[in-house]
Amino acid sequence: GGKNRSFPVLCFKLLAACIPVILSNGWELPFSEVIDWRKAAIIGDERLLLQVPSITRSVGRDRILALRQQTQFLWDAYFSSVTKIVLTTLEIIHDRVDSHVSRNRLLWNSLPGGLYALPQYSTDPAQRMIWLNAVIVVLWNCDKPLPPRNKWPSTSVPLTVIEGQTKMMSSRFSPHDVILTDAILSLDEDSVLSTNEVDFAFLVWQSFPERIVGYPARSHYWDSLRSRWGYTSKWTNDYSMVLTGAAFYHRYYHYLFTHYVPASLLTMVDHMANCEDILMNFLVSAVTKQPPIKVTQKKQYKETMMSQVELSLRQTCMNAFSHWLGFMPLVHSQMRLDPVLFRDQVSILRKKYRDIEKL
Repeated sequence: GGKNRSFPVLCFKLLAACIPVILSNGWELPFSEVIDWRKAAIIGDERLLLQVPSITRSVGRDRILALRQQTQFLWDAYFSSVTKIVLTTLEIIHDRVDSHVSRNRLLWNSLPGGLYALPQYSTDPAQRMIWLNAVIVVLWNCDKPLPPRNKWPSTSVPLTVIEGQTKMMSSRFSPHDVILTDAILSLDEDSVLSTNEVDFAFLVWQSFPERIVGYPARSHYWDSLRSRWGYTSKWTNDYSMVLTGAAFYHRYYHYLFTHYVPASLLTMVDHMANCEDILMNFLVSAVTKQPPIKVTQKKQYKETMMSQVELSLRQTCMNAFSHWLGFMPLVHSQMRLDPVLFRDQVSILRKKYRDIEKL
C-alpha cells in the first residue's frame, strides 16, 4: 500500500506480535521523534530488495526475541488504544515546548514508557543534592499513638510525620509532595547506619541513579522441585535484591510503584503486611534490566534467619510478581562496592568489563 497506510499496517503488525520489516526509504514512522524503531523493526533499503531474504535469515534467535518483546512493549505503551495514541502525541508536543525538562529517549523506549516518565523527575545532577533540600519523612505505621512533638529529637532539616496509614505497607512508597530531592534514603526503624555509611551509599547512588543502592541484600533462585521461584536471605557470593530497609533510590520509582503497579498487587502487599521491598526490587529491575548495587556493610547488620511462615509469604509474593510481569526481572550480581576501592584506578580498569557484575 501507499505511505498513507503505514500507520494502520504498522499497528496491526505490533498487535500481532510480528516484527515489521520496513523497506520504504521515505517513510516517517509513528512517533519516530521519541521511539527508536531500530529496537523493534528490521529497517532496510528499498533499493536493495534482493538482499532482504538473506538479511531476515541472518537475524539470530536472541535478536528475534528482543525485537518481539520491544514490539509488544510499544504496542502496550503507545498504540493499544486511541487514548494512548492521543496522550503520546500530546506528551511529545509538551516535550517540544518544555525542552529543558523533556524526557530522554531511554525513558520512551524502556518499560514502562514515556507516559509514566514525567518531566518533573529530572536527571539533572544538581537536583540530586540531598542535603540542600532534604526533609525527613516519618511514616507512622504503628498502633501506638504518636509521641508529642517535644519528644522528637531536634534535626537540622525539616521533619514531617505522616500517620493514619496503619498496616498499609504500600504507603511506604507513595509519592509524597514533601519529597523534593531525586534521591530517597529509605530506612527501617531498626536501621543502624553510621553517617559515613550513608554518605558513601549516596556517593555510589550518584553514579548509578537509576538503581537501588544499599546494604541488606537478598537473592532469588529457581526451585526445580516445586517449579517456582524461591527466596533466600542466606549470605552467598551473589545477590539479586537490595532491600529498602537501608537503601537509596530515585523518587521516580515512588510514582511508578503507586500508579503503574496493579492495584491487586498493592492490595496483596497490604493484606500480607509484607513484600513491599521485594515488589520495589521487581519494579526497578524490570525498568532498568540491571541488578541493584550493594555497598559493603558491617557484620552487625547481619540478620537472623526468618521464620518459615515469612519465607513462604515472600516466596508467594515473588511468584505473584513474576506472573504479573510475565518474566523474572531480577538479575544476579556479585559486585560489592567498598569505600576503599570505589573510584580508584582498579575501579576504572574494571569498567572495561562492564558485564562482570552480571551472572
